[in-house]
This record gives sequence, structure tokens and C-alpha cells, in this order.
Amino acid sequence: MGGRPAVHLAIPVDDLEAARSFYGGVLGLAEGRSSDHWIDWNLHGHQLVTHVVARPVTPVGDNEVDGHDVPIPHYGLLLTTDEFHALAERLRAAGTTFLIEPYLRFPGRPGEQWTMFFRDPAGNALEFKAFRDESQVFAK
Repeated sequence: MGGRPAVHLAIPVDDLEAARSFYGGVLGLAEGRSSDHWIDWNLHGHQLVTHVVARPVTPVGDNEVDGHDVPIPHYGLLLTTDEFHALAERLRAAGTTFLIEPYLRFPGRPGEQWTMFFRDPAGNALEFKAFRDESQVFAK
């Protein structure tokens, strides 16, 4: 991690093998420590932990952004444009249903970005995006 802060995020799942197949197989994340009830994943240097819970994931709601209903809560990563498109192809090949298909958001405006939304097998919403210009991540 090179001395830089990393995020630790723990999320609920209802089937650890489905999580292993999705996070390890489809998303290609390296698996770390695990038990019968959780798995650590290397999310590009961040620690993502999938914990088995008895209750199903329940979406809280959504928020309109650029004409799309964005699921709340959600999490994901900022990727390079090449990584974004490669991931979109892997997700399509795996038969992933997109909540919001990959598209270019805010074209020609501050914060122009590729974005896509989908759910993991437990129902957790994920967003992966790629900024044309990374200096625009926090542009107003």
C-alpha cells in the first residue's frame, strides 16, 4: 500500500461461494484471508470484506444523476478508461445485468466520466467509473 491510506469496506453477502465466484472470478480480485463466514478481497489495494449475514441486502433507495436512477448505497472504483472497458466486457461475458449500462456521463463538461452500475449476487450495488481527465474527479 506504499504508505498511502487504504479503504476498508465490509459488505453483507448471503452466499460465500457466490461471492467468491463473482469477486474472484468475474471481477478478478485476489482473495486474501478467509473463514467459513467471510473473505478478504484485494480491491486494487483496498480491503473489501464479504461477510455472510442472515438477512438479505435491501436497497435503501436511489438518486437521479444525469437522467439515471443511481442506487443508494453503492461503492466501486475509479479505473483507467482501458480498465473500465475491459471490466465492462468481462461483466458482459459473465452475463451480468447492468442497472445502468456503461455510458459516458457529463460529456464535454467538468467531471466527464465513463460509468456503469450493477449488483453482485447478494444485491450490493457497485459503480465503476473512469474519468477522461483524472484531475476532474472533484471538479465543480
